[in-house]
Amino acid sequence: MKPLKDLTWDLEIIFPGGSKSTKFREHLTIVDQELDKLDAYINQLQPKATKENIEALIDLCQQMESTTKLMREAFAFISCLHAQDTNDQHVQPLLGERSQLNAKFGGIQTKLKQKLGAITEEDWSLFSQHESLQEIIFVLEEYREQAQNLLPLEQEALINDLAKDGYHAWGQMYDVIVGNMEITLEEKGSLQHYSIGQATNKLTDPNRRFRQHVFTKLSAAWEEQADLFGQTINHLAGFRLETYKHRGWENVLKEPLMINRMKQETLDAMWTAITKYKGQFVHYLNKKAELLDIDTLSIYDVTAPISETVQTYTYEEGANFIVDQFRKFSPKMADFAEMAFEKRWIEAEDRPGKRPGGFCTSFPHSEQTRIFMTYSGTASNIATLAHELGHAYHQHVMNDVNALNQRYAMNVAETASTFAEMIVADASLQAATSKEEKKALLEDKIQRSVAFFMNIHARFLFETRFYEERKQGIVSVERLNQLMVEAQKEAYCETLSEYDPNFWASKLHFHITGVPFYNFPYTFGYLFSNGVYAKAKNGEGSFEEAYISLLRDTGRMTVEDLAKKHLNVDLTETAFWEEAVLECMKDVDEFMKLV
Repeated sequence: MKPLKDLTWDLEIIFPGGSKSTKFREHLTIVDQELDKLDAYINQLQPKATKENIEALIDLCQQMESTTKLMREAFAFISCLHAQDTNDQHVQPLLGERSQLNAKFGGIQTKLKQKLGAITEEDWSLFSQHESLQEIIFVLEEYREQAQNLLPLEQEALINDLAKDGYHAWGQMYDVIVGNMEITLEEKGSLQHYSIGQATNKLTDPNRRFRQHVFTKLSAAWEEQADLFGQTINHLAGFRLETYKHRGWENVLKEPLMINRMKQETLDAMWTAITKYKGQFVHYLNKKAELLDIDTLSIYDVTAPISETVQTYTYEEGANFIVDQFRKFSPKMADFAEMAFEKRWIEAEDRPGKRPGGFCTSFPHSEQTRIFMTYSGTASNIATLAHELGHAYHQHVMNDVNALNQRYAMNVAETASTFAEMIVADASLQAATSKEEKKALLEDKIQRSVAFFMNIHARFLFETRFYEERKQGIVSVERLNQLMVEAQKEAYCETLSEYDPNFWASKLHFHITGVPFYNFPYTFGYLFSNGVYAKAKNGEGSFEEAYISLLRDTGRMTVEDLAKKHLNVDLTETAFWEEAVLECMKDVDEFMKLV
C-alpha cells in the first residue's frame, strides 16, 4: 500500500469548496426539484391495476431510486462537514436545510405509503406480479404494511412539517452544545485543552489517577450542561410519544423494531440469553480489579488497559495490519480497504473541533463512502477503524443494488462492521509475541463483549424506563441520573463501585433524531456476526461470495428471514443467541487461564 501521510479525508472530490461550495448549492437545488417530480408522480398514481397505472408505478419507483441517491448524497456531505468542524458557522444553515428536505421527503414517502396501502389485495396482486417490480417488492409491500400503522395523510404531513423545528432541532441543539464544550486537563505538569472527543479518548490511559481526573472533569462538564441536555432528551422523547399516542402505538419499541425489521420475540430471546450468562463476565470484571490492584472497578476502569505500558501504532501501521488481515478472509474486502486508505476516504486526525465518536456515511450517487474517527494509535482505535471499514464495505457491495434495497437497518449494518472488527481482534491475538501482549489484546477483545452485554444493556434499560416515565411528564435531571445509575447497576450486576449518572447526557445516541433506541442493534449485530464469523473460520464453501450475498440481502428481508436463509437459524429462539454468547465466553476462559 502507498505511504499514508494525510489523516484527513477528501471531500473536495465530491463537492469542492467545503461548506461554501457552489457545486453543493446547485446539488441541493436539484434535490429539491427532484423531490417535486417525485411528488408529482405519486399524485398521478391510481390504485386500479391497469397497464397504465402499473407502468406509472414503475416510473415512480425509478424516480424514487434516483431521488433517494441524490438526497442521501447531500445529507452525507452535510454530516461530514459538521463532524469535521463543529464550529463551522456555514454548516448551521445547511443543517436547517437538511431538516427541511428530510421533512419534505418524509411527507412524500408517507403519501406513497398511503397510496400503496389504498390498493386492494386483488389489484395489488396484479401490480406485484410485474417483472420490473420484483427486485423491490419487499420494500413496496413493507410500505403497504406501514401504511396501516399511520394516521391520515394530512396529519402525517403535519407531523413531518412540525418535526423540523419541534423535533430535529433538539438534536441539532445537542450537537452545537457538545461542539462548543472544552475540557481542561492537567497533564504532565501543564494544563491542556481538549474537545469532548479528545478527552474521552483519555479514559483508556493506563494511569488510574489520571483516568479518575479525566472522568471527574468530564462529569463536571456534563453536569454543567445537564439542564440543557435534560431539555433535549425530554423534548425528543416527548415528540415521539405524542406521535405514537396519536397513531395508537402503545409499545415504545414498536418503531425501533419496525425500523430494524425484527420481532419482539427476537429481541427478548437475545437479552434472555445474555442475562443467563453474565456471571462469567462478572468473574472477569472482578479479576480485572485484582489485576489493577484495586478492590472494585469503577465505571472508568472497565475499559482501562491492564498493562501500564500501552502499545501504540502509527496510522500507517494500523492501516496495513487491517488490510493484511482482511485479505485472509476476503481479498475483495482487503482491496476495498486499501482503496479507502489510499483515496483518503477516512478522517482520522486527532485535533480539536471535531465531534466525538466515529461513523461511516455513504455517498450512493458517487458510489463512495467516508469514515470519521479520531485516531490516537491504540489497539482500540485500530478495532474502531476496522469496524467502520466493515460498514463501508457493506455499502460498497450494495452500490449496484436498487437504492430502495440499500436502506438496510442498523442491526444488520452492525453485523458487517463487527465482523470486520473480529477479524482484526483475532489476528492481533495470533500475532502476539509475548504472554503479556496476548493478555492485553485478549482483554481488549473481552472489553467489547462487556460493552455489548452490559453497557449497551444499560442503555436499553435506561431508555425503556425513561420513555415509560416520560409518558407522565417531564423527567427531571435528578431522576434521569437515578434511572441511569439503576440501569447500570442492573446491567453490570452491581459489580462496580462507582457508576456514571451523567451517561444519558454524554451519550450522543440518546439525542439522535433519526433512530430511536440507538442501542440494542449494536448487540444484535455483535452476536449475529459471531454466526457469520464462525462460518468464515470453518471455511464452509466459498465464504467471500456467500458473505457478499448475505450483505446484499440485508435491505430486502426481515432479520429472521435473513438468518434462516444464510445461517439456517431461528432468531426467535434463545438457542442461537446462547451459542453466540458462549463463543464470546471462550475469550474469558482463555484470559482466566493466562492470568
